[in-house]
Amino acid sequence: MDSSQRIAHLIVRRIEEGVADEKAALEVIAREFELSSRQIRRIIQKELGVPPIQLILTRRLLLAKQLLTETKLPVTEIAFASGFSSLRRFNDAFTTRYDMPPTRLRKKAVESNGGINGADTLTLQLAYRPPYDWSGVLEFLKTRELKRVEWVTDEFYARAVHLGDQKGWIKVRQSEKKNALLLELSHSLISVLPALLNRVRDLFDLNARPDVISKQLRKDKVLAPMIKANSGLRVPGAFNGFELGLRAILGQQVTVKSATTIACRFAQAFGEPIATPFPELDRLTPSPAGIARASVDDIAKLGVVRARAKSIIALAQAHASGALSLDSGAHHNPDETIARLAELPGIGQWTAHYIAMRALRWPDAFPKEDIAVRNNLGGVTAKQAEEMSQAWRPWRSYAVLHIWKNPVK
Repeated sequence: MDSSQRIAHLIVRRIEEGVADEKAALEVIAREFELSSRQIRRIIQKELGVPPIQLILTRRLLLAKQLLTETKLPVTEIAFASGFSSLRRFNDAFTTRYDMPPTRLRKKAVESNGGINGADTLTLQLAYRPPYDWSGVLEFLKTRELKRVEWVTDEFYARAVHLGDQKGWIKVRQSEKKNALLLELSHSLISVLPALLNRVRDLFDLNARPDVISKQLRKDKVLAPMIKANSGLRVPGAFNGFELGLRAILGQQVTVKSATTIACRFAQAFGEPIATPFPELDRLTPSPAGIARASVDDIAKLGVVRARAKSIIALAQAHASGALSLDSGAHHNPDETIARLAELPGIGQWTAHYIAMRALRWPDAFPKEDIAVRNNLGGVTAKQAEEMSQAWRPWRSYAVLHIWKNPVK
């Protein structure tokens, strides 16, 4: 995906998750992207083929259709959950587009399947393009599980969620019948549904095009056997960008297992308690504001090296102040964010690229200093790894995951 495509998708995402007044949102986002609203309209029209407001309306109506047919939510709640500012606007838009009121579609859905969700939770299907290595994604997340915040098994992923002003929980499993994941969520998260869906799609890399990625990577003789063995590989993202940044710093110069142990201790100390139906989930992920107020001693007593504690506090302060955001929907220039990260004390290129790969969802991130990448490529230097990686662009993040899993023989 080139820069203009990336910008177009990011802009749409920001509007979709933001205020209901699309025109006002365009002006706000234009300032953030240092573009004019006219330039934004032109980019979206060129890359996606329709004006931004029409595209957003289509996406909101598709989400509404899904909620009408897959849940028992009241129509009024569906209107707001889909991003409409009023029930009247929702009814007008739906009737104009589908030549029927939403209540008629709901009636048909109830008659055909009786609805599939109860009152306390709802379950939605999130489609992906096959193949999809579900067990591989779960294995990756399990080895990095932030216990009490996350709960990962061989069959599902669950976590406590704090999004906007809402708190709750999600549970994700694979559909047995369709190329889709099934997302179960607490009723408390319905008001932030568009943002929640984007976070989950990021975490499980559901927007990937395995056909396009594999076609490029298998041209390289080093990667070709790896791609053939696992064409469904995904790059797991991050539900919470700051959480991933925190984990990346804690993972510097230690094993994944050691980093996970310390991170769990960290979440227990700084995470806010939350009640869920699952004993395994009782903590929210630590917030940037909370960590920004902590002292080096507060963090060091958890077994964190003092230099690393200073890095964590610097990251939290930058995130809490708005100077730096690690959420994937906020970045149209990954190189710029990587440079900002590297300016923080104790954060080098490896950490910055790892954050870009997972939190920023940059498909071309490449931590060339990574010792496992270099060893698995036959003991090459960082410079040699960088030279080899040029053939893998713009999908170097996927190449890294393949190389981690498959040492070159």
